[in-house]
This record gives sequence, structure tokens and C-alpha cells, in this order.
Amino acid sequence: MSSTKSTTAPPRSDRGAAERLIHDLLLELGEDPARDGLLKTPARVIRALRFLTEGYRKDVDELFNDAFFQEDYDEMVVVRDIELYSLCEHHLLPFFGKAHVAYIPDRRIVGLSKIPRLVDLFARRLQVQERLTKQIAETMMAKLAPRGVAVVIEARHLCMVMRGVEKQHSLMTTSHMLGAFRDAQSTRMEFMNLIAPRSA
Repeated sequence: MSSTKSTTAPPRSDRGAAERLIHDLLLELGEDPARDGLLKTPARVIRALRFLTEGYRKDVDELFNDAFFQEDYDEMVVVRDIELYSLCEHHLLPFFGKAHVAYIPDRRIVGLSKIPRLVDLFARRLQVQERLTKQIAETMMAKLAPRGVAVVIEARHLCMVMRGVEKQHSLMTTSHMLGAFRDAQSTRMEFMNLIAPRSA
């Protein structure tokens, strides 16, 4: 199982040097970085990228901050439709969609807000959807020690929509099941039914 600690970020580069890289990239793309609309673009791009990759600079233990509570409850807990935005590590283009996260407590629950925050922590890194799904599930399992964890992510990838095969409506779905969700088909089906699209 992969470590639940945040991946150590590479040493922070000089901001001026990073902005010069974006300046040179604009030149390579055939633009004029000196024109009015692009003068501040390098600085904006660096600020945006640092925000979109802030998950490298966050720690899982600090995120949970001991927000675990003893509770005599052992039925499924589901947080569905968690919005997520990430960057594909292959093209640095966005993918975005929704995560559905469930766990079955073993008399120990976690503060509700911690689950979307965990999704954000891993989504705000350079990612592939498969790894993102697994990281969320395995971290929930390691930190909460529940009877089982399930994660499903549905996302659209701009590397497919804007370039390459240019399939405008393609949707990628990934799942990772642990514990009771992996072992019992009835538990998996209950989860899938709970996250199924609801008719208007």
C-alpha cells in the first residue's frame, strides 16, 4: 500500500526563474510576451499552478487533525458528488468530475468535512485518475481503520476533449474497493445503488 504521508515536493524553485520559463514558453508558442495582455501572464501562471498543486505541500495527518470520534454505528456512510479538479500529469491539462466516497465504520467515524478535503489534497497534485482513486481509498482505510472503503470517480479529461481523439462527451470512471466492499457483492451493490444518478 502506498504511503499516506504527503509526497515530498521537489525543492521550491526561484519564482523569477519559473516566470522566465513561462515567458520562454510563450515565445516558443509564437506569442509576444511583451504585448499588453501577456505582460503579467508568467506571474499569473505560476500562482495558478502553485494553487493547483498545493496538495504536495499538505500533510494527511494535519488534515485529519484527530477528527475521529467513537460512535456505536456500523452502517454505510456515503459522501457523494464531491467536486474535484486535477491536472493530468501527461499533458498538464485539467480533468474534472465527481468523487463518491463510502466507508463502513468499525465504531469510529470521521468528521464529514475531512472526506472532501482528502479528495482535494490528492487531486491538487499532478495525477492520473486511477492513482487518485486508489490514494483516497487507501488513506481512508489506513487512517480510519473501518470495515471497508469504496471510492468511485467519474471525470472528463480535457486531454481527450481538446486534443487527441477529441471526444467531447467521454467520461472516465474508476473505482477502488477495500475490505467489506471488495469481499461482499451485496455491499458493493448497495454502494453503487446509492451513488447511481437520480432521475429528476
